[in-house]
Amino acid sequence: MQLPTPADLKRKRMELGLTQSDLARSAGVSQPLIARIESGDVDPRLSTLRKIIEVFENVEKEDVCVKDIMNSTVISVSPEQHVDAAVHIMKEYGISQIPVISDGVSFGSISEEMIVKSLSDKKKAFVSNMQIKEIMGDPFPTVSTNSDIKTVSYILETNPAILVIENGQAIGVVTKHDVMKLLSS
Repeated sequence: MQLPTPADLKRKRMELGLTQSDLARSAGVSQPLIARIESGDVDPRLSTLRKIIEVFENVEKEDVCVKDIMNSTVISVSPEQHVDAAVHIMKEYGISQIPVISDGVSFGSISEEMIVKSLSDKKKAFVSNMQIKEIMGDPFPTVSTNSDIKTVSYILETNPAILVIENGQAIGVVTKHDVMKLLSS
């Protein structure tokens, strides 16, 4: 593990648009200490360095927008397609839910759960030939490309996916998995 140099800390602070006072306030230290650390006059304690890095990480998370994490390929089905088409698409792409879109407008969604539930009520051949509109659920919530990660995370607590809309058209999808990838970056 390599510790950041004073120049690294200053560069990162400036990249994030923070003043020395902003950083000091958020890290719980004085502005003169930040100035001395950045100039190399003082070696910070490890606990102070950790606080500074945590501030940087928090600011970076706040700056994440939907456009940074969305999948820009919207895989969808139409309400008139048969359920077996949705099953094939889910298998092919390794996904568990799909928006139901017609002429760029979201009408609903279909998921593995909905299909399995239908199978418990009806025979396989019958479900395969049903139109998606007969078993689809509510449409996914929608957001704009500039929505922040906090809003997206809140919406995903109760929804499997979110559609990203621009000029009335679906241009992306965000799932819980996309948000979780932020933790590994």
